[in-house]
This record gives sequence, C-alpha cells and structure tokens, in this order.
Amino acid sequence: MLALFLLQLISQALRSFFTITFLSLFFILSANTLCAQVTVTGTVFDSAKRNYVENVRVLSSSGAFVITDSMGNYKIPVSLKDSLSFIYNNKPTQKFAVQQIANLNQFDIMLHMPVKSGIKTLEEVVVFSKTHQQIAAENRDLYEGYFNFKKPTIKTSVGPGGAVGADLTEIINMFRFRRNKQLAAFRDRLEQQEEDGYVNYRFNKNFVGRITQLKGAELDSFMVRYIPSYEFASMADEVTFNKYILNSSYAFKIELLNSGKPLTAEEIKMKRDLWKKIN
Repeated sequence: MLALFLLQLISQALRSFFTITFLSLFFILSANTLCAQVTVTGTVFDSAKRNYVENVRVLSSSGAFVITDSMGNYKIPVSLKDSLSFIYNNKPTQKFAVQQIANLNQFDIMLHMPVKSGIKTLEEVVVFSKTHQQIAAENRDLYEGYFNFKKPTIKTSVGPGGAVGADLTEIINMFRFRRNKQLAAFRDRLEQQEEDGYVNYRFNKNFVGRITQLKGAELDSFMVRYIPSYEFASMADEVTFNKYILNSSYAFKIELLNSGKPLTAEEIKMKRDLWKKIN
C-alpha cells in the first residue's frame, strides 16, 4: 500500500512538473513573438506630398529613434507591440501601432504642414527636341559672317562729302590672301556640316531600322554603305526617299546571302523573293 501511495504521489508530481514547464514555455514563446524585432521603412512628405522632409524624428514607444535623411527616408527597428510617432519642429504626430501597419517596407506618411525642401518630387516633364531646321537657322545666325563670306572685290563707297570712290577696306582685304583662304575654308566646312546634318536627320538609325528591319552590326554596316547624298536627301519626297531605303535594304540582304557560305533552301527562296522586289 505504501509503495502504491508513493507511486501516485510521484505521478502527480510529474504531471504538475510537465504542466508548469509547458505553461512556462508557452508564455516565453508568446512573449518572444510579441517582442519579435521587425524593421519599418518609409518616407516622410509635406502636406503637398511633393517635398521630402528631412530631420524628422521617428520615435518608437520602446525608446528607439532615427532621423529622416535629405530624401525624407527612414528605417527603424521595432517590436510588434511598439507604436511609432513622428516629431517635426517639436510637434508630434499621432501614434501608429506597428501591428496595424499594412506594409512595413513602405510606411510613408504626410505631415499636415508645407515644408520647403531642396529636393522635390517632379510632376510630368515634357521635353521638346529642336528640329533640324531650327538648329540650322540658329547655326546660320551664330556664324552669319562666315556663311556670308565672299571673296573681296573692288567696290565703290560714298565719302562724307558725297564723293564716290573705291572702298579701301575691300582693296586691302583683296591682298590678305591667307585670311581670305581661311575664311573661305571655314565657310565651306560650315556648309558641309550643315549638309551632313540634314542627311543624318533624314537617314537616321531609328527611322532606317524601322523600314529595313535590320539591327545591330548589320544596320550599322547598312547605314555606312547606303547613306544618300545631300542632293538626293534634300530633293527626294517622302515616298521616293523611303523607297530608296527599302530597295537598298533588299540589295544589302542579297549581298549578305552571297557572302560565300552555302545557302539553305529557305535562304535561296528569300534571295529569289528579294530579287523580285527589286525588279
């Protein structure tokens, strides 16, 4: 009987021990879960939601705090049972419970006050590029004296008393051979640059690539080999110019197929189709 009684006491003690241990572990794990560390990040804006606000003190209820940077960004470690408040110019916001924050990685807030900042978010910006005609006109105005240069000749001028005589400046310039040669060369170079610019404006890579469907090194090679003259580019209408590019691309693709390697049946058919399009 005594042995049975001792066994019952031991059994009850063990049950109590396991119960207490289980409850202790449960409460420890629950406490750890509640105190688990997470990180909240976000950006602070002003009332217009266009200016970033720096030097905002982000404070957690557990005592941790950080300061927003020049872009209004912050990053603060907190526990799930914490709450956050934002303090700017000694004015705190309401408290935000961490457990109620939907997105911990982007908790952006807006202060109810306008703030001047050196860095702002921009609304939509539309950039207009100048046309070739505008660029050429500006270039003509800038170098007007050089574009209008003509070889000096004997000219007449009217003196203060109304007498007509030879223009001495022009006579002197006639014998400034080096100057005249340099000015004429510079004028020719400006005119050539203007013509090259117009050809590149019409025969540009984006436009040619859309018509020919060429890409990469093949398109680069085509652009060099088939660049049109200024006379053709300036005189041809849109249909004629586009047809020149298209027919040139057919000839170029035939050359690629005639590169010396054996042709497949598909490549032979392609070559025949290209010849038909040209002829």
